[in-house]
Amino acid sequence: MTALALSTIVAAHAGGAWAGGFGFLFLLIPLFWIGLFVLIFAIAGRRWRRNAWAGGYGPWGHHMSATRSAETSLAERFAQGDIDEKEYRARLEVLRANAQQGPQPR
Repeated sequence: MTALALSTIVAAHAGGAWAGGFGFLFLLIPLFWIGLFVLIFAIAGRRWRRNAWAGGYGPWGHHMSATRSAETSLAERFAQGDIDEKEYRARLEVLRANAQQGPQPR
């Protein structure tokens, strides 16, 4: 190794650990913040979509949640013994038939 090469190496490292600049850390800091924002928006978006579907905002509108609520209350009445199986199945069939037709215009 020549004296010129040796002095160049020493000069590059003479400034301490940061003499060569940030290096790969320069890319890691923005990538960290981008990843953090993507994660926040993904979580918020998932919650928004879940709340929207639960509130009935979807391809079927409020009709879907009303039907689901009616089927749930009908199932609860059947479980409590208020109605028998024959009546339960008949009412469930009517609910599902009306759900497939969609809301009637007034």
